[in-house]
Amino acid sequence: MTTTQPAPEDRDLPFNVFAKSCPSRVTLEHVTGRWGALTLGALYEGSLRFNELRRRVDGVSEKMLSQTLHALERDGLVHREAQLTNPPRVDYELTALGREVAEHLLALIRLLEDRMDTVIEARERYDAARGAR
Repeated sequence: MTTTQPAPEDRDLPFNVFAKSCPSRVTLEHVTGRWGALTLGALYEGSLRFNELRRRVDGVSEKMLSQTLHALERDGLVHREAQLTNPPRVDYELTALGREVAEHLLALIRLLEDRMDTVIEARERYDAARGAR
């Protein structure tokens, strides 16, 4: 995953996620991607170790979770705490910014969960109108 830094002269400009070169677009992708949103939501409940988090975010591979955590840590949304024990222990928790972002994501998640009956009905109408299954 390669990211580019804005040129120094661009850093004084206001951020605009709709602009191709805006660094906020990359962070938005990290947050709203499938694994980013689920990881942030899972960590909202409290600090978790890697395997606990992997079990909580059902279906995520070890590689994808690792990449997601690195991206979220780099963006300042997740804090990684490594303890020099035997075996080593690594805990992940949300930063203050991560908690704020997760609150908004969880509101969206709850809205979608509450309205899934409406979504499923819309899908069925769409598929019926187009003869799809």
